[in-house]
Amino acid sequence: MAPPKRKTGGRVTPSPSADQSSNRGPAASSRYTPPVPQEEKIGKPWVPVLMLVLLIVGVIVIMLRNLAFAGNNWLLLIGLGSILGGLYTATKWR
Repeated sequence: MAPPKRKTGGRVTPSPSADQSSNRGPAASSRYTPPVPQEEKIGKPWVPVLMLVLLIVGVIVIMLRNLAFAGNNWLLLIGLGSILGGLYTATKWR
């Protein structure tokens, strides 16, 4: 047998019609956010060039390490560092 339902209680929160501030929308913020300057919106033209150069050099260095210089792990680290530098540069491109 199910337990009996509660007979007491009611609405705990006030109804939306009782709260007139919710009809006006959120309150305006008192903090001022200045507009972004135009020179920050326009990306630098050398960023995509640097990104592509770093990525291509990284791939070429890793390929050379695997094809010609099999015993040198420094070339692998240089190639991976170059690729990571290209990926980091890609995040700065607007």
